[in-house]
Amino acid sequence: MQIIIADDSGSTARVGLVGKLDIAGAEEIGLPLATLAGAKQSILIDMSGVTFIASIGIRHLVMATKALNRRGGKLVLVNPTELVRDVLETSGVTQLIPVMATETEALALLR
Repeated sequence: MQIIIADDSGSTARVGLVGKLDIAGAEEIGLPLATLAGAKQSILIDMSGVTFIASIGIRHLVMATKALNRRGGKLVLVNPTELVRDVLETSGVTQLIPVMATETEALALLR
């Protein structure tokens, strides 16, 4: 799993994930995501490069979301693959974390 922090200069961090969000992938993103959740008002995560997501990966997304929510912030997922979107919907995560089709829609939601 690769985490690409595309922009963290403002109050919103733009992050891209590439690879499998399994146990190993979750270990790769855990600390950077928690750090961003503690420092930023919002996080936009591009999920288009995620080919698989396991429950441990979902856990890290939920933890970051809850940390942001406690401070009045938000986390938004953008453009997940069909497989990943299905897992997020089936697990109920989309009730907690908004999933948008485009970055434009996500940024509008974060404003």
